Amino acid sequence: MAQLSAIYASALFDLFLEKTKETGNSGYADDFLEHAVFMRDMLKEDECHRILLHPHISSAEKRAFFEDALAGHIHVDLLGLLNLAITKNREAFLVPAFNELIGMVERYQRKARAKVISAVPLSGAQIAALENMLSGKLDKHVIITHVADPNVIGGIYIYVDGHFIDRTVKTRLRELKSSIIEGGGL
Repeated sequence: MAQLSAIYASALFDLFLEKTKETGNSGYADDFLEHAVFMRDMLKEDECHRILLHPHISSAEKRAFFEDALAGHIHVDLLGLLNLAITKNREAFLVPAFNELIGMVERYQRKARAKVISAVPLSGAQIAALENMLSGKLDKHVIITHVADPNVIGGIYIYVDGHFIDRTVKTRLRELKSSIIEGGGL
């Protein structure tokens, strides 16, 4: 499945590059990415997912449903991918294809998504400071999704660009304990 999703994503990314060069407009790339994220997230929703994969809804009905709902609101090439996948009964490949496409466009735009998990909600200023710090370290524009999880106790976890940063109190205490034991302090 991953291979077919990658083929779909690559073909659409090639169209994206072509049109980005034609327009010479960075706004085009931002809109395209925003629409791709919207499509991926919409297709992951339960109701939409059920319609998309329902065996008793014909391909024509599915295409008509999505065309009515999205035409004029979503980039035409993204809608084309949706229609192609429905026509070929490859609806299950859509979300992975959009994930792949979003990653390609973000790498092209030098963007990275980070997930930050902390014990308490972070303020807008704290999130902005983390985005600035990570952007400087990665030389990319970092977009943070924040989740507050009281099980963290204190500190934060950061997942970004394939890296995991653990700055939690629990981990620091475990590291302290190990260093004391290794040093013969206990």
